[in-house]
Amino acid sequence: MPADSIEREIVIAAPVERVWELVTQPEHMGRWFGDAGAEADGDVISMRWEEHGTAQLHVQRREPPRRFAYRWVANGIPADAPPVEGNSTLVEFTLEPTDTGTRLRVVESGFASLDVSPEAQAQLHAGNTEGWQIELGHLERYAQTVAV
Repeated sequence: MPADSIEREIVIAAPVERVWELVTQPEHMGRWFGDAGAEADGDVISMRWEEHGTAQLHVQRREPPRRFAYRWVANGIPADAPPVEGNSTLVEFTLEPTDTGTRLRVVESGFASLDVSPEAQAQLHAGNTEGWQIELGHLERYAQTVAV
């Protein structure tokens, strides 16, 4: 059975409030997460990548400055489908102050309940596992380039 979740954690040398802005505001998300920009319309954030197209992030939880979560439709499922359990995964960010900045933890879950084959579940999990490692590296570098 494929793994159901991905967990990653990094410490960013910036205060929680600043990291919160970087993780939740489209003008920042579109620079470190997407590479072709992002916009928000209420609780839906349209995230764009030159290589991967556009994804709709449907905000599920916003508890400034500690918790932020969204659902997004998995690759291979029509992008215009509303995100529900079975066609999407849940991405949850938790922010915690540390002596050196902010501990950011991201958990993406729901791979095992996607309505695709076990092989496709495993491929999506593997792709996003690599993706989160890359994207959190981008976030850490981006945080060093923007004013606090």
